[in-house]
Amino acid sequence: MTDIVITGMGIISALGHGVEATAEALLHHRSGIGKMRFLKTKHADHPAGEVPFSDEQLRDILNISNDFAITRTSLLGRIALKEAAEMATLNEESDARIAFISGTTVGGMEKSEQFYRDFLENDDRNEYIALHDCGACTDMIAKEFAGNISMQTTISTACSSAANAVILGADLLRTNRADIVIAGGTECLSKFHLDGFNTLMILDSEPCKPFDKARKGLNLGEGAAYIVMESRAHAEQRGAKAICQLSGCANRCDAFHQTASSPEGEGAYQAMMAALRDAGLQPADIDYVNAHGTGTPNNDESEGRAMMRVFGNQMPMVSSTKAYTGHPTSAAGGVENVISILTLTRNFVPANLNFTEKIDSLNFTPVTETKTGVQLNHVLTNSFGFGGNDSSCIFSKIK
Repeated sequence: MTDIVITGMGIISALGHGVEATAEALLHHRSGIGKMRFLKTKHADHPAGEVPFSDEQLRDILNISNDFAITRTSLLGRIALKEAAEMATLNEESDARIAFISGTTVGGMEKSEQFYRDFLENDDRNEYIALHDCGACTDMIAKEFAGNISMQTTISTACSSAANAVILGADLLRTNRADIVIAGGTECLSKFHLDGFNTLMILDSEPCKPFDKARKGLNLGEGAAYIVMESRAHAEQRGAKAICQLSGCANRCDAFHQTASSPEGEGAYQAMMAALRDAGLQPADIDYVNAHGTGTPNNDESEGRAMMRVFGNQMPMVSSTKAYTGHPTSAAGGVENVISILTLTRNFVPANLNFTEKIDSLNFTPVTETKTGVQLNHVLTNSFGFGGNDSSCIFSKIK
């Protein structure tokens, strides 16, 4: 199998803009969960992981004028893509076959909501109609990179979208259909988003408490993150520094329910086991699991049971980082892939914030204080979507 290495990564989330800001926040227990400032909604009392920049500030970061039509989802994606491409030293003149795969669900919907009446009553905002769908966002983000993007596509599988973008990217590299893949996801908050999760009655009115016995639900979040993937041989050929390896990944779907996870976490169990087989690793080789850990009663018990099936009584360190970032839904896998790579390369495990009491049916408690100076060789990260569409990725230190 092709050795796939990561040569770049970029991120923006409730923790701030960039890899360094993200690492600093995680190391110092600085959560980005708080009161929403930019999304205008009657549910503003619900805390969320909102990116701490207005659209105007995001435009300034990218040097985009106000008369240029672009959605918040695309702004976030462009910022993350730019950082990832710069870290990977991607050359615009390169003749490499570059694939761009982005996961999203909301797309440009937050602007469609805002300007719906304008669409009906006048033509002042008609340019945003074409930017509504997910593929239009991917196209808008891809324009940030002026290099040779020979293929681009969009994945929309709810909360596993960005992880599935990475899995598709790995397949493209392994079958020699691309030389370099930029993969991840982007998502902004929207009223559709917030109202939908509120209707499901799985939002917490306080900061979420993943894996806690008294957990009540999730806090929504937003953000974007991408990683640059290529074969080890290709990276060496162009003189790019390998940060770590993508040693295994897998997607499984148990189709148990439209929105709920199965009680025993069947899809999650299958995804983790398949990722381990893909990596040629045993459960005991995993040093840390960055859990999906949304803070909902259903997810945390189901995911916990799945991990118990995989690891038994030899549970590695586990924590969820959604109490820092909120749940960025389709971008979650991208955000948590970057976080997982940071833990691996900087030898720390972030605390599972707001934890007080263990779930009775589980045999483990999450990490409650940030651990530094720990030796991590293999990190597994989970992203589980509606409909039981479950994905796991394993990142490993360079051998």
